[in-house]
Amino acid sequence: MRFLFIAVGGAIGTLLRYTIAGLIYRLFDSVFPWGTLGVNLLGSFIAGFLWEGFERTTVSPDLRTFIFIGILGSFTTFSSYNLESFNLLRDGEIRLALSNILASNIFGIALVFFGFAASRYLIGFFR
Repeated sequence: MRFLFIAVGGAIGTLLRYTIAGLIYRLFDSVFPWGTLGVNLLGSFIAGFLWEGFERTTVSPDLRTFIFIGILGSFTTFSSYNLESFNLLRDGEIRLALSNILASNIFGIALVFFGFAASRYLIGFFR
């Protein structure tokens, strides 16, 4: 049954990534991989937010699997991030590659923290 949860969540996350990244790429017509950065940062925030929320409430392991492995696992695009960073380096776009690497890692970790803090605040606010 877990494989079904992961597969369905994966399909949802993939479609969300494709849609949201596509919208971002249309907004920023650039060589820089804004769509991938956007979904990775949004996914980082959501992961932090839900992780803290789920720690403070009763959530079934199947729902956690569905969301974290299925949806968020396919929504965030670390492999795309690595490939795009490599291609920027390969194409001599050193500054853009380093900007992508630093922004994805620094802001991603920061947004996990902010998602965690926002969830903690909202849970406390509504109790």
